Amino acid sequence: MSRQYPQINLSRRGLLKFGAGAIGTGVLTAGLSSNLLAAETKSAPDDITPDKALQELLDGNDRFVKAKRRNPNQTQSRLIEVAKGQKPFASILGCADSRVPSEIVFDQGLGDLFVCRIAGNIATTQQIGSLEFGSLVLGTKVIMVVGHERCGAVQAAIKGDPVPGQIGSLLEAIKPSVESSKDKSGDKLENACKANILAQVEKLKSSTVLSELIKAEKLKIVGGYYDLDTGKISLVS
Repeated sequence: MSRQYPQINLSRRGLLKFGAGAIGTGVLTAGLSSNLLAAETKSAPDDITPDKALQELLDGNDRFVKAKRRNPNQTQSRLIEVAKGQKPFASILGCADSRVPSEIVFDQGLGDLFVCRIAGNIATTQQIGSLEFGSLVLGTKVIMVVGHERCGAVQAAIKGDPVPGQIGSLLEAIKPSVESSKDKSGDKLENACKANILAQVEKLKSSTVLSELIKAEKLKIVGGYYDLDTGKISLVS
């Protein structure tokens, strides 16, 4: 399956326009203007809605779980096609865990997903900026924050033991979710993992760029929880 989306113009003139408009402090403090939205998203794929994009992710994961993967868009011709430009339909903020590769668990291919991965699937400033670019400029219609069962980063945040190097910066970002979920019944680690997913979803929704796209019904942001034992991704709310 090869999706034919219109190409977004990222010429020098287009990039300068984006830099002056989207990155300017006036835009970030006052919110995106309707002119900017029209200028930068008019070439985004309009034949797929945020709801349809989300369903495509879930359908792909269902195929993966049932061992009925289609392995779409992984041919040599697709490689050549996307070398000219990318038009992904969905963005993923996922954990860096090697057991949760996005293109595989969602049964997608080259040019389909715009993926940011970091231990604990936390929304850092740089991750948010990347996802803003993916949605505003490249036109992705859904962002899914994907956490997973038995996440080592969340487990370390629960334990609270001293850690070397910059690992502690990851754990500090997860600790509020550990605190907010500690009184819930059930499995402490699973509760913290899901609370962390929802916290990152809310952090993304607080982005001026992403919130404007949500208001314009051009974007949806959701959370997903990956079961390591079955491969199933369940929506978290």
